Amino acid sequence: MILGLERMVRHMARQLARGMGSFFKDCECAKPTRCPHPYSIRFRDALGKQREESGYVTQDDAIERLTQLYAEKKTTAPSVAAARRELGQLTVGEYAKQWRPRQRRMTDYSTGEHVDSSINVHIVPRLGARKLNSVTPMVVERFLDEMEGDGVGRGNQVNIFRVLKTILRDAYAKGAMADDPVKGVQEPEYVREQVAIPSLAYVKKALTVADEDLALEIVMMAGCGLRNGEARAVNVNNVVAQDVYRVREQIHSNTLRPAKLKHRKAGEFREVPLPRSVREAIERYGEKHGTTRDGYLLRGPGGYFTEGMERRRVRKLFADLPPEEGVGMYGFRHYFASNALGNGIPITDVAEWMGHKSIEETYRTYRHLMPGSITKAARILDAGLWEAA
Repeated sequence: MILGLERMVRHMARQLARGMGSFFKDCECAKPTRCPHPYSIRFRDALGKQREESGYVTQDDAIERLTQLYAEKKTTAPSVAAARRELGQLTVGEYAKQWRPRQRRMTDYSTGEHVDSSINVHIVPRLGARKLNSVTPMVVERFLDEMEGDGVGRGNQVNIFRVLKTILRDAYAKGAMADDPVKGVQEPEYVREQVAIPSLAYVKKALTVADEDLALEIVMMAGCGLRNGEARAVNVNNVVAQDVYRVREQIHSNTLRPAKLKHRKAGEFREVPLPRSVREAIERYGEKHGTTRDGYLLRGPGGYFTEGMERRRVRKLFADLPPEEGVGMYGFRHYFASNALGNGIPITDVAEWMGHKSIEETYRTYRHLMPGSITKAARILDAGLWEAA
């Protein structure tokens, strides 16, 4: 015991001024000042908690780091340190409740709803009672393991983790924790399942089985690549040319009213190709049923064609259709991408028309529709090589 203490004292290079901490080598070498092992430092942080860091090659490196830490601690007023300690005593649930109203840029209704769901359904039940200053990367890792064990889908895990990470990093930036609570924690890996794409025969069959309202929505999805909500907002005023349709808005699934497009700011739009058959379908429906004062074709008791009205028709549609594995209403939008890519339209154009946030999303979703691209490229390159020879 005495020898162990003597060894520690011998390995201590020297004690610095009071309050600065110390540096040492915690090794078994006979001459620690000459051995290759790195120096460690020991100090108290601004919250008064004793910390250790290692990996300093020379005494000068260790002293420089201690000096820096001491200067930072001296410039932190006692009242600030006290406020940080008090903040660290808040629970994750209490801090999340304070954090949420400050997110003023979160104006998209669905985005705010998803964040609230992540907090109330997943984060608070699992971590809500834990104090902020006790949250470490290992705690966050266990949180992810619990979600996996409870069968939470990988896509949801990714979104929930991002919300938690934002909350904890906000608290960390304000001094509630001494160390980054998500440092080194890897985001859950989300592997997108291959989408199910209906055949042309299936699309045609669906159009004969569906009622007129749902048939028009299917036409807009399969012919122009619109999302469900965008197709529900089909409007004669959006036909800006014989072959161009301007997508301006969607009928939101929660508010049941017109709303901005996904991944777009209010007032932004995108323009998509308008096939002749789709334009004629719009014209036929308008001639038969008329439009609202604002030009909307599909409507209901509340003024707009809502997701609930669509859902009831979709249930009947697929009950009457022959089963095709994995195909749902969104499959008609997938058909648009398949038709476009299969006919040689560049994926950059398809990504823009479908309103994806980035071309990477388009590529991840539809790369399997381009299995012949490498073979085709090899054939073209081979022909070029022989010509050159």
